[in-house]
Amino acid sequence: MSSPVLEVVRGDITEETVDAIVNAANSSLLGGGGVDGAIHRAAGPELVHACRLHGGCKTGQAKTTPGFDLAARWIIHTVGPVWQGGGEGEPELLASCYREALREADEKSARSVAFPAISTGIYGYPGDLAARVAVETVREATTSVERVRFVCFDETTVGFLQAAITAD
Repeated sequence: MSSPVLEVVRGDITEETVDAIVNAANSSLLGGGGVDGAIHRAAGPELVHACRLHGGCKTGQAKTTPGFDLAARWIIHTVGPVWQGGGEGEPELLASCYREALREADEKSARSVAFPAISTGIYGYPGDLAARVAVETVREATTSVERVRFVCFDETTVGFLQAAITAD
């Protein structure tokens, strides 16, 4: 297994044509604001019912549901850490989100996965630090995923991820 090809785009993750998209979910998995709310709206009402069956999700873990009305076959829900200054295990928990999402993708035989910038919205994780964790973790992961696409809501996040990719 080789490291996945990494891509960075500005766009709407709900419109990605990939095997799986990753949802930056809250621990209830029942929808919320930001990317989580957008994914729930776009996937349709069946998603909340499928999420209920999982009984929530702990920070750093991931659970998978069908994509329902999305182009993606799967939605991998992961709960990122709330930023508390960096000394409360946030980098390790964020890395776990990416590793666990890729593990879930492997279980579903997904070869292409789109990630949002996990924890950088309402959870307050600094975008530049989050981008470094995301890129390093995906590069180091043992996975059969061939293509990872980081789908960013804004140009600032695109810049952070592109800088992290070219930093080597």
